[in-house]
Amino acid sequence: MRALTVAPGQANSARLEDVPEPSPEKGTTLVRTLAVGVCGTDIEIVAGLYGRGPPGRERLILGHESLGRVEAAPPGSGLSPGDLVVGIVRHPDPVPCSSCAVGEWDLCRNGLYTEHGIKERDGFCAERFRIEPAFAVRVDPALGPLGVLLEPACVLAKAWDHLERIGHRAHWEPRRVLVTGAGPIGLLAALMGVERGLEVHVYDRLTTGPKPVLVRDLGGVYHGGSLEDVNLGSDEPDIVIECTGASPVIFGVLGRTAPGGVVCLAGISSGEHKLVVDVAQLNRTIVLENDAIFGSVNANRRHYETAAGALAKADPQWLRRLISRRVPLERWAEALTRQPDDVKVVIDISN
Repeated sequence: MRALTVAPGQANSARLEDVPEPSPEKGTTLVRTLAVGVCGTDIEIVAGLYGRGPPGRERLILGHESLGRVEAAPPGSGLSPGDLVVGIVRHPDPVPCSSCAVGEWDLCRNGLYTEHGIKERDGFCAERFRIEPAFAVRVDPALGPLGVLLEPACVLAKAWDHLERIGHRAHWEPRRVLVTGAGPIGLLAALMGVERGLEVHVYDRLTTGPKPVLVRDLGGVYHGGSLEDVNLGSDEPDIVIECTGASPVIFGVLGRTAPGGVVCLAGISSGEHKLVVDVAQLNRTIVLENDAIFGSVNANRRHYETAAGALAKADPQWLRRLISRRVPLERWAEALTRQPDDVKVVIDISN
């Protein structure tokens, strides 16, 4: 079968090649892959900046945002041939740590977890893959090809889960959320804010293209240009979800919430930029206003299932517009080359 593979740590080593069919030891459920989403992590792995191959193997099958159709599943698994499914990316470590032992592998404490298409476990960018039923999440058939958005959506489902847990440390009635970054993660964060009945503001440096329109059609307020020019009126946001990973934007939102506000850092910085920060003033603001700042990455099964519900409630026409390009597998290199108006790019594997 065909698969997109890469030699982790070697820049520009990606290639489409024939690989063996996945063996039953990799999972009792056989899935025919329909589509794989592309994100910044994939681009970094192809650039040789990240990733780790399976033990004893030089090459790794790429792809962690999946959508497939079950071809065979064991009796009593809850899965049937024809079901649309998404594979859970992270698997618990074999020890396991205290978090992995209770299904919270997104909070693995010893770092021995594995991740499809990223760390020591083959990804989904192949014509077929195998997975255990516990790591396959059913997708509403009505979503169809939009189910490929489930993996990025689950990251935001986790972020919102933790935001609300932290916010409810005391009396909390959030009204306004600011999302920084209008890529797929930021737009899905905004979607979940709208579904919660909040006033949603989205900041991105772009002032033209599809992103401002997507935010406005969602019912949010779009702010382009410079973050310093963003004016939310008399009230600061109760919640900030930072999705850019850009150092100036991160610093720009810290301490910029209403008293008792919560900031979720969902973007990952490159580490290439350094800022001079008045830590004392930042500390004073956060402490005196009882603010909270936390980081969030990955997700467990509960978050995948929550995200599936959020996508099922969303306007499918709006979701469809998040996917700016669909590229066939044989032209995979086009999918990994960003275009100015890209939001989410998807590699179509099989129809």
